[in-house]
Amino acid sequence: MTTTSAVTTAQDLDTIAARAAAAAPRFADTEPEARARALAAVADALVANADELVGIAGAETGLTEPRLRGELKRTAVQLRLFADTIVDGAYLDVRIDAADPDFALGRRPDVRRYLVPVGPVVNFAASNFPFAFSVAGGDTAAALAAGCPVIVKGHSGHPELSRRTAEIVTAALAGAGMPDGVFQLVTGQAEGVAILRDPRVRAGSFTGSIHAGRLLADIAAARPAPIPFYGELGSVNPVFVTRSAVDERATEIATGYVASVSGSAGQLCTKPGFLFVPESHGLDGAIAEAAASVAPHRLLNPRIAAAYAERRDAIIGTAGTRVIAPGGIEFDDEDQGWATPTIVGVPAADLVAGRDTLLEECFGPLSIVVEYPPGADLAALVPRLFEGNLTATVHAGTGEADAAVQALVRVLTEHAGRVLLGGWPTGVAVTPAMQHGGPWPATTNDSSTSVGTAAIARFLRPVAYQDAAEELLPAPLQMANPWGVPQRFAGPGECGRWGELTAAPAGRAG
Repeated sequence: MTTTSAVTTAQDLDTIAARAAAAAPRFADTEPEARARALAAVADALVANADELVGIAGAETGLTEPRLRGELKRTAVQLRLFADTIVDGAYLDVRIDAADPDFALGRRPDVRRYLVPVGPVVNFAASNFPFAFSVAGGDTAAALAAGCPVIVKGHSGHPELSRRTAEIVTAALAGAGMPDGVFQLVTGQAEGVAILRDPRVRAGSFTGSIHAGRLLADIAAARPAPIPFYGELGSVNPVFVTRSAVDERATEIATGYVASVSGSAGQLCTKPGFLFVPESHGLDGAIAEAAASVAPHRLLNPRIAAAYAERRDAIIGTAGTRVIAPGGIEFDDEDQGWATPTIVGVPAADLVAGRDTLLEECFGPLSIVVEYPPGADLAALVPRLFEGNLTATVHAGTGEADAAVQALVRVLTEHAGRVLLGGWPTGVAVTPAMQHGGPWPATTNDSSTSVGTAAIARFLRPVAYQDAAEELLPAPLQMANPWGVPQRFAGPGECGRWGELTAAPAGRAG
């Protein structure tokens, strides 16, 4: 049921939750190929309506047409990637331990384990990705792929786009034969909180601010029966550049940095908020030149624009900072903010001293160049400055992999979900191995990802069947294996060989 009113009513919320709960067991039992075809149908429908959707999105968000068309394409690719993931079946993690009367610890029963859908999921759409992290975005795709009905809380920043996208998704799923109630939209802030509290909802996902994400995570945890909540919150994505890297490719680093900071007006969760460079780096001129060539870009909405202007003023006014590229923001008659990139520099010692002001994420086209002295221990500096991040990047010289660089990479692994050796963190590849998550406050759960095929695991839970007759087992656990999914077997007598792998290296020596 896609509501078209400005705010979903309490009666509609109850109906939506009831329909999702009723759809859950039927959707979970759909065969992999059928569910995969449904996701592909959604992808096809979005692409077929691209002109209409991109037009609505541009008017509501101010994002450029090339950016929006690329994002819609990414959304379709995500859906198709998960379609293949379903058909492959490895995500079910099927394990079958055959009964073993001679098991080392006494008779072992027949035990069969796999992953099942958790049930209805509430997905809170993001403002800055009106396609890829919104109504039909990655969280929705992953939950549907897992076999979970999805209730999307539409974002107020693009209400018409949310409504129209939901109509297209609903029609595509229905046309593919999926159960009624498998996908629905709700609107309104209080209504989103209410549906998260509904006992029929079994998990939540979110992309947005630390403040809002923490509130929702606490609500999910405080329910009489707590539920998992997967929130992507805040990240400043530090980049570290060695002296050798500056000496080799100074201009390339400067222009790449500005492009990454200014893309989509800096409204990306992977924007590099800090660039650590050696003192006397000589990059100011190239950075200023690259920033000056960036045209003004509208921020998503007046609230974000006002917050950016306030945050920009606070950073520029902090002791020790100097302006490398002034940029700015101007407001039109509708209070929409049009920004150009601002880059400031600060010595590392002043960053530490002004950490209470400078380290907070700035959502918009602003970044800070941090200048460190010769011989600085960057690995030791990281835990003094940063909590968790989605990404961290190291630019080293060609072949540079000394103890200092190795130590830096190691400590960044403890503070980020994705560590880049070269390149820039904006642009998250939609690929099976991608990790888009990280320690708090980057996410509420640092063992999960919202991009890549592993994202499906958030909406699954394990169940084991013991000594069950074949006809009572779900299809993936049957010896006939009607779904044709990968099954991992442990046969009788195998326990007698446990531990033999520890002797393998010595055995190979002969």
